[in-house]
Amino acid sequence: MSNKTHLKIGEFSKLMQVTVKTLRHYEQRGLLLPDKVDMWTGYRYYSIAQMQRLNIIRSLQRQGFTLEEIKELLEDGMQMPSIEQLTKKIEETERQLQLLIERRKQLLKWIDSHKQIKSMEKFSIQSLPEIIVASHREIIPDYSALGMLCVNKIGPEMQRLGCKCPVPGYCFTIEHSKEYRSTDIDIEYCEQVEEMGQDSDIIQFKRLPAVPKALCMKHVGPYERFHESFTEAFAYIEEQGYKIAGDFRTCYIDGVWNQEDPEQWLSIIQIQIE
Repeated sequence: MSNKTHLKIGEFSKLMQVTVKTLRHYEQRGLLLPDKVDMWTGYRYYSIAQMQRLNIIRSLQRQGFTLEEIKELLEDGMQMPSIEQLTKKIEETERQLQLLIERRKQLLKWIDSHKQIKSMEKFSIQSLPEIIVASHREIIPDYSALGMLCVNKIGPEMQRLGCKCPVPGYCFTIEHSKEYRSTDIDIEYCEQVEEMGQDSDIIQFKRLPAVPKALCMKHVGPYERFHESFTEAFAYIEEQGYKIAGDFRTCYIDGVWNQEDPEQWLSIIQIQIE
């Protein structure tokens, strides 16, 4: 009579500090099958040897091996990867590490840029460099439709075209309506990209010349209150003895994509002056 120790799945789960859901997933993937299953009750029983097998699986996972890779190793009767397999995993880890380091650098740049914008005085005079943009012009029903237009249409198309955007990002709109409209607004969305691409039905690429001098003003709140900020901006331009020298841009920093509360939305109005 066999005296092999068997543990119910719940007991095995508790002792090995792994969820029953994970054990069932391993079973489905063919990684860790129960030692036996009661044909009448469906209860699953695990043996001591499977404790050892589970420890191997978890150890390999911590080292970055996928479940598929682990399954192949175990099916080949190996408990440890070969030197060739370990070398390959080290090379893969190095590539991932470089990607993570680069991502960290870009995120830090983004944070620094955001802090600079947050700490920026309400009004500032800046020059705007020449840039390449991916643009999309469309008549939208109202300002509130702009966020979803970016998320659902412009963003996916830029991704499809392989657009690469510098960090931190720079996107803005230009209104082409000759007069104020609360509906059916003729607006052009522009986002800075690293290089010219191939135009599509949705996206066109263009190079915008540098702007030697622009008044930049922070606007906090929903887009429906832009008129309040424009009133302040034009009054400031007049008080300081400047003249308007071209179109204005509305640059979006925080919006529906990262802030649920419209009162927290941050935009920068940029007006070309001389």
